[in-house]
Formats: sequence, C-alpha cells, structure tokens
Amino acid sequence: MIRTVFAVVSAAAITFAVCAAVAQEDPIKARKALMKANGDQAKIGAAMVKGEKPFDLAAAHKMFATFENAATKMPDLFPDNSKSEANSPDADDFSPSPKVWENMADFKARFAKFGNDAKAATASVTDLASFKAAFGNIGKNDCGSCHKEYRNKKS
Repeated sequence: MIRTVFAVVSAAAITFAVCAAVAQEDPIKARKALMKANGDQAKIGAAMVKGEKPFDLAAAHKMFATFENAATKMPDLFPDNSKSEANSPDADDFSPSPKVWENMADFKARFAKFGNDAKAATASVTDLASFKAAFGNIGKNDCGSCHKEYRNKKS
C-alpha cells in the first residue's frame, strides 16, 4: 500500500514538474503535454474496462491523479496570446476551438468539474465495477462533452 501511494505521488510530482517547466515556456506545448498524458492514462483505463489488461487499483489511482492534475493546470494554459493555435491553418483535431475564448467561464467550469469528478473517483473506486462506473462517467460527462464543445473538428 505504501509503495502504491508513493508511486502515485511520485508520478504526479514528476508530471507537475515537467508541465510547470513547459508551461512557463509555452502554454500551447504545456496543454498538449497534459492532454497527451490524459490520453495515455485513458488508454490504460480503457484497456482495463475492456478486459485487455487486468484491473489495477494503483493504475486507476494514477490515472485519476493525472486527470486531477490536468484539470487544475489547464484553465491557466489558454491565455489570449495562445488563440493563434485555434485559428491557425495548421490546427488539427486536437487544437482548441475558438469557442474556448468566447466562453472561457464555461470552459474553466468544465475543468473544475473534471477535477472534482477525478478526485471523487479516486475516493470511490475499489474494484473493477466501481472503476467502470467512474471511468465511464468521466469519459462521457467530462472529456467527451468538453471535447465536443471546445475541440476543433477539421475533418
């Protein structure tokens, strides 16, 4: 148990340090790094839900900690001077929509909800069944709804 807690805290600390350094340089790179980390963790979660990987409580907690970390940092990574990514001809399916800056209050509120849901999931998940419920809720109500509203759809 102590090793699990140490591993989760260590992973979060490393992610925090790397993202903090990148955020000071370039908010676009920082938010892409956080979203990539979220995506990588979500793939692990999806594999556990599908039975492709055995359920691992420590991995689930790490995933939720990664989500919570991103939710805390992301709202500050969309300054006005980073709108260029959304309006760029090089914008891809993973670029933010201009709607982010048009409705920043809602956008930030969605990250607050995402962070709260991830924190609640950490506290409530104890087995595969509770993991499936929490992961499904976050995927649909947090990630999916925000991406639908605030992510570019070029294709």
